[in-house]
Amino acid sequence: MTIVANEIRNGMSAALLDGAPWRKSSRSGAFGNCVEVAPVSNGQVAVRNSRYPSGPALICPRAEVTAFVAGVKDGEFDDGLS
Repeated sequence: MTIVANEIRNGMSAALLDGAPWRKSSRSGAFGNCVEVAPVSNGQVAVRNSRYPSGPALICPRAEVTAFVAGVKDGEFDDGLS
């Protein structure tokens, strides 16, 4: 992956993460209403809105993404869906 920006930072344009291997869940809807994730060169994880691939990317430590995914799997956020 080639980083066009001088540094990887939260809120940077996802377009600057040139060559990032973006991927989304196979459960994503056909209308593009999902998030995509990609590992970045500093060991963190980038997250972007698939509808706006050049929009801002959230740059998160891998441990935080792991904890968030575990919480989702455990149903910790289900109350926000009703």
